[in-house]
Amino acid sequence: MTGKQLRIEEIEGVMEEPGFWDSTEKSQAYMKELKNLKDTVAQYNDIKGRFDDIQTLLEIGYEENDPALIPEVEEELNAFITEFEELRLNTLLSGEYDKDNAILTLHAGAGGTESCDWANMLARMYQRWADKKGYSTQILDFLEGEEAGYKSITLEISGMNAFGHLKSERGVHRLVRMSPFNAAGKRQTSFVSCDVMPDIEEDLDVEINEEDLRIDTYRSSGAGGQHVNKTSSAIRITHLPTGIVVQCQNERSQFQNKDKAMQMLKAKLYLLKQEENQAKESGIRGEVKDINFGNQIRSYVLQPYSMVKDHRTNAEVANALGVLDGNIDPFINAYLKWINTTPSEEK
Repeated sequence: MTGKQLRIEEIEGVMEEPGFWDSTEKSQAYMKELKNLKDTVAQYNDIKGRFDDIQTLLEIGYEENDPALIPEVEEELNAFITEFEELRLNTLLSGEYDKDNAILTLHAGAGGTESCDWANMLARMYQRWADKKGYSTQILDFLEGEEAGYKSITLEISGMNAFGHLKSERGVHRLVRMSPFNAAGKRQTSFVSCDVMPDIEEDLDVEINEEDLRIDTYRSSGAGGQHVNKTSSAIRITHLPTGIVVQCQNERSQFQNKDKAMQMLKAKLYLLKQEENQAKESGIRGEVKDINFGNQIRSYVLQPYSMVKDHRTNAEVANALGVLDGNIDPFINAYLKWINTTPSEEK
């Protein structure tokens, strides 16, 4: 942690220089880095303190030959292992964009209304996960299903390492359950694709020709007061050469929605260019395959038994309802270990 502490002192020195606050973008970047560094150092110090406490309890137990201390030692040891594992996994988040916020988009696939409902369930799962992490979430855009759920929904998830964790979720998610939309109560399989990209805040050097864009405005479709339903403030931008489509309806004005959509488009084009040039490590965005059977990265089975299994890492959790309530860290952690230990040709 010596290097991080030195960097903290260096940034704090820069902040004391005249004119530091003149550039909002530069000062915010420094503040963000400083907070991340201080959070990491604080976590390390907390873990070190726990370790010292455990050693002290063990010494007291041996000296006094007191078995009553065993439950307390076990409790402290379990807490230490959990926090240590979290810190260790964070060291695996070394990608260029891992520390950035994430933009996560879900698209319902084969399965009709059932898949739209499945997209809604997944959106809730990621929102619940974000809440547990202390992250904030915003719905940038959504298209409701005809009967239930969403045909598509885009979430912005903001917090330290949000993209680094959520990059594990790219791909097709499969649900097996007794369908509440089937009168016969038959078991049904549904699919939803998940795409995740970093929310790159800096101004990217991406050249976009206006003639390559089709910009459509439409009326925001959800709750948000009178303003939302009376104006066509939502923006959809299509980049014709690549077919990339970005949408935003979250902001109050058409101009704000257009700015956010353009930021998303620039990020997608930038990442696409890096992938094509093979200049960046693989896995920045990843390929989202056809939304149907055989392409899923993870299966969620609610009937006839309860099980969630990741088909890349073979990680399994029996409590499917717990996973859908946001407890997806076992899969995220298994994925981080997998991508850092598995040869690329086997992925």
